[in-house]
Amino acid sequence: MSRAIQIARNGGPEELKIVDVSVGAPGPGEIRIRHKAIGLNFIDVYHRTGLYKMAMPLQLGMEASGIVEAVGEGVTHLKAGDRAAYASQPPGSYCEERVMPAKTVCKLPDAIDFETGAAMMLKGLTAQYLLKRTLPQGGLKEGDFVLFHAAAGGVGLIACQWAKALGLQLIGTAGSDAKCALAREHGAAHAINYSTEDFQARVKEITGGRGVKVVYDSVGKDTWDKSLDCLQPFGLMASFGAASGPPEPFSAGILATKGSIYVTRQTLFTHIATREVCQEMADDLFAAVTSGKVKIRIDQRYPLADVQQAHRDLEARKTTGCTIITL
Repeated sequence: MSRAIQIARNGGPEELKIVDVSVGAPGPGEIRIRHKAIGLNFIDVYHRTGLYKMAMPLQLGMEASGIVEAVGEGVTHLKAGDRAAYASQPPGSYCEERVMPAKTVCKLPDAIDFETGAAMMLKGLTAQYLLKRTLPQGGLKEGDFVLFHAAAGGVGLIACQWAKALGLQLIGTAGSDAKCALAREHGAAHAINYSTEDFQARVKEITGGRGVKVVYDSVGKDTWDKSLDCLQPFGLMASFGAASGPPEPFSAGILATKGSIYVTRQTLFTHIATREVCQEMADDLFAAVTSGKVKIRIDQRYPLADVQQAHRDLEARKTTGCTIITL
């Protein structure tokens, strides 16, 4: 048996309940893993509220680290006793132990501890696919400006560091002066407090009126319209979340009037759909972390029993960096 967090219906944090679940043996292509730490992500809120529809009852959680206890038929990249970490579909990481598909589970390098492993996989792989695989026309080169919203969050602080290592000038936005300072400390070339400043005007000022080549946006409705106006002609609006709610529908014609710009809605799980690509991206992330170019900042820890409070704090934007659930 394993303690796990489930919801029986969509709603607020109060719907998160601790239950006991039975954990069986792994089938073909599966592993059984005992968790050491669990990552908290905003996608967990989307699942809980029903923004992303899932069947009920639902065991939440998309990221964790632990020890592989058993492997099913056909699993060759892992064995019992391996240290491992993952960002995974389907959800289910909010638990002590689970059986899950092995495809997106990666062996965790000895140089990376379990808490860091749990905090870095979904957020770090997201930063990887954004900066390396979700690129504007002509790509990105050293010195280019990019705009990254929620720059003091888990994905944001990783992206700030990685962008600096790539020679990019990342303009980060955040909701307080303290969060802006945190983004700058982690490599943002500029940081804008969108609660006190017009980020569109500041982006144009910083870039000498040219705008940025790409906007990476996980905020959604609150930042969408002005973000489009921050782009250079042929620029790319890369949406990968909607923390403030989904953007309003818009006419495709607006993309022409704003400079023949591109819009894309990305998701990590399309990128890591194959074992080979998942491992390639993870290897790139592991190299960035073990080299010291990217440090994984864990600012909040909650025991499994306090997961309701973790969700409240995340939704209230009280968190910075990465958050983990401890066991």
